[in-house]
Amino acid sequence: MPENTTTSTELTSQYAAQVTSDLERNLKEQERISGEIAALQEQLTTLQHDHTVLTNMQQALGITLRPDKPATAPEQATVPAPRKKAATRSSGTARAKKSSAAPSRARTRKSASKAPVADTPTTQPSLVELIRQHLAGQSEPRSTAEVAAALDQAHPERGIKNTVVRTTLENLVARGQAQRTKQGSSVYYVAPDTTSSQQQEEAQSEEAQ
Repeated sequence: MPENTTTSTELTSQYAAQVTSDLERNLKEQERISGEIAALQEQLTTLQHDHTVLTNMQQALGITLRPDKPATAPEQATVPAPRKKAATRSSGTARAKKSSAAPSRARTRKSASKAPVADTPTTQPSLVELIRQHLAGQSEPRSTAEVAAALDQAHPERGIKNTVVRTTLENLVARGQAQRTKQGSSVYYVAPDTTSSQQQEEAQSEEAQ
């Protein structure tokens, strides 16, 4: 009987440890997926903002490039032959209107050509670009918390979170645009070694040839 009790206790302990381990993995996976969703949502917001800007520019260019043809209509009117004096006055008036209208059209085209440049808003850089620039400016490896704190201080309006920064850093590492280092149980990130990256690219190009 005591042997059965001991065996049952060991099995219960094993199951409890397995369940605890599975719960930890589940929570980590939820955190990872939540970070990826947040990063994708931010990228979607940036793309939607760029789409709005480009649409406004397209509409503005479509208005400014529209031809202005009605101004030439009065010059095509024919004058009866017997009324030569009236025709002379009419032609003089037409030339005066033409000379006065030309600078107006020139000023209109000039002001219209400048309008899209003045109305174009500044597009904010993406989180990926901000993290790459930050790592490139650091001489030592930085942890996720350090990168997130620095970016949040520089861009408080964006509400940058640690989970989003961690996911973005891991994506950069996967694409070879950042390097991961470990010091004990802590993980740090640095900008990629440009020399080694160039050597790898040259080796790949040579293999392709």
